[in-house]
Amino acid sequence: MSGVAQRPLVAVLDYGIGNLRSAQKGLERVGADARLTADAGLIADADGVVLPGVGHFGTCMRQLRATGLEQPALAAIDSGRPFLGICVGMQMLFEASEEAPGVTGLGVMPGTVRLLPDGVVRPQMQWNRLDVRQPDCPLLAGLTGGAWMYFVHSYAPDTEERFVVATCDYPTPITAVTERDQVWATQFHPEKSGDTGKRLAQNFLAAVRADQCRR
Repeated sequence: MSGVAQRPLVAVLDYGIGNLRSAQKGLERVGADARLTADAGLIADADGVVLPGVGHFGTCMRQLRATGLEQPALAAIDSGRPFLGICVGMQMLFEASEEAPGVTGLGVMPGTVRLLPDGVVRPQMQWNRLDVRQPDCPLLAGLTGGAWMYFVHSYAPDTEERFVVATCDYPTPITAVTERDQVWATQFHPEKSGDTGKRLAQNFLAAVRADQCRR
């Protein structure tokens, strides 16, 4: 792994879907040595790993598998290193999605990704305010007063309450942030969420640095 005195090496998984580079650039802005990569060796050496995603759950899962990145992603999670899923990257951490029946997710988090309820505009494409349920979550340090984040999604995870650290109202509570050990995920796009998104990225990088010191 990279030295603690250096910029932490963060692997942003490049499986050929959407604008993955925006997540990389957001991490670079807060001081990470963020690299968009499909190199399993680099992913294994990284201090932290990020799985972005946009578009269709099934397409993203098939591409992750086709590019050989499913196992490196799972190995990074199993190692206990900080891992962050973003938008569809969050959804991919779950067991399944109503968007793609028959396509399994990574199964890191229990539950199914479900279509937003009837009666709301789909997708939710707007700024929305976080309702923080677990204020001790390190990813949300300094953001517990109701930060505004930018959402673009038609589906959201349905999981056990103990893993939900923040929701947003639309108008019923929608899962916005999850946590399981050092695996975090956001339904919104931090890299598109201005100063509040930047703070979240800084918090992820702080967790990466703290993990470096423990190893």
